[in-house]
Amino acid sequence: DSIEPDKGTEKNSQETETVKLSCSCSTSSDYTYLYWFTQSPNGEPQYLLNKNIWSASDAHTSDSRFQSIASRTSTELTITDVRLSDSALYYCALLVAAQ
Repeated sequence: DSIEPDKGTEKNSQETETVKLSCSCSTSSDYTYLYWFTQSPNGEPQYLLNKNIWSASDAHTSDSRFQSIASRTSTELTITDVRLSDSALYYCALLVAAQ
């Protein structure tokens, strides 16, 4: 199983715009979670949200401006109404759960 950011995913935007970030992944398990984390300059990575690939339910997040879709081959993070405080390095991660 693997995951990596898509090429050219450095984004610049204006406040209130919508931004999409994506990662490509490969997994053979139906029990896979795809995570997103943020890291501000000089800060530690912070959990943002996770989404499983087997359900159409919403991503697990505390801020509804952040949403994600996920499949066996990709994950996409959508940030609506982007704010200056969203400026950060964004990481995607893959977790295969025990079946």
